[in-house]
Amino acid sequence: MDSGFVHIIPSSRCHGKTENEKSYGEFDEERDSEYTFVSALSMNGGDGDNSYSTNSLLQRRVLAKAKPVLVKNTKELMIDLNFPNYIKVADLGCSSGQNTFLAMSEIINIINVFCQKWNQNPPEIDCCFNDLPNNDFNTTFKSIHLFKEKNLTSFESYFVSGVPGSFYSRLFPRKSLHFVHSSYGLHWLSKVPKGLEKNKTSVYITNSSPISTYKAYSNQFQRDFTTFLKLRSEEMISNGRMVLTFIGRNNMDNPLHRDCCHFWTLLSKSLRDLVIEGLVSASKVDSFYMPFYDPSEKEVKEIIGKEGSFEIKDLETHEYDIGHCNQDEAKRSKSGQNEANYIRAVCEPLLVAHFGDATIYTLFNKFAYHVSQHADCRNKTTVSLVLSLTRK
Repeated sequence: MDSGFVHIIPSSRCHGKTENEKSYGEFDEERDSEYTFVSALSMNGGDGDNSYSTNSLLQRRVLAKAKPVLVKNTKELMIDLNFPNYIKVADLGCSSGQNTFLAMSEIINIINVFCQKWNQNPPEIDCCFNDLPNNDFNTTFKSIHLFKEKNLTSFESYFVSGVPGSFYSRLFPRKSLHFVHSSYGLHWLSKVPKGLEKNKTSVYITNSSPISTYKAYSNQFQRDFTTFLKLRSEEMISNGRMVLTFIGRNNMDNPLHRDCCHFWTLLSKSLRDLVIEGLVSASKVDSFYMPFYDPSEKEVKEIIGKEGSFEIKDLETHEYDIGHCNQDEAKRSKSGQNEANYIRAVCEPLLVAHFGDATIYTLFNKFAYHVSQHADCRNKTTVSLVLSLTRK
């Protein structure tokens, strides 16, 4: 089957943007200089030992857990739209490597099988893969043959394109999208919140953080997620669907509470080790914060309701399990290294932009050690939120 073509669509517009339509880079003039490193946000590219492609088994498991929601909403979309002859699907925050094509392949397969069942002609499918410009699109599209092999049974053509740009900006023409998918992207913020100066020696919220730190992060997520919903509502047709999966937290009475094995808590400990050993200055660590937020289910519901463009169809929470709950010392050590590799693949570009690359190897050796000390921790506050929405 001729499975279409690959091209890159420039998504940035030079003028005429509203405040909500600005991309990461355009916020640089509005942030303090120490926050400009957020523009480096991307997963480690390539396919080497430290790449995201090699260290993304967790994300593959997350996609598998979200599959029932994806299947259900894809089928419902086809019925709601009366089996259209054309569908435009966007995967936002697609990253790089083989995982990139998993959800899109699933959507194509669901549509074709469902059309067969209902004696309908399958539609042409426009498959749009989006991420920030620094994303390794080259490695992604070098794996396009795997995507084609997975979809050899498709009866109609599908067309693959890359769309570089922030999903906190407009990416597509108005009322052009039928289906949006995003996995493990929306916990990343458009920028580091302001007002974190009192949150010393920690890259994120901890039990010892001032309440102002939580409020700063919570408010930034509210602004960003509201922007995301508003922009997608402009781009989507009526009755269009979104399936979104991102890191959240269990609803806790204490909004500061993060368990002892939370990945950013462990990263903070590892950075403090480098300060003690004189490898990194305390001031450098004190000025580094993650552009990240793990919302509760309640927060997500409130933001969606307030923005008003979408109706919630599904909202599930899945336990965050990296598979490190064991007591054997050798296995704990291996588990520590595995998680260190995963976190390195996710955030190394941010760390290098702020600290340089001289201490990265030592930093993640420390991280692996700290993970091994908590590898039997089962009381995790972190969860994956799986959410489906319909455009009103």
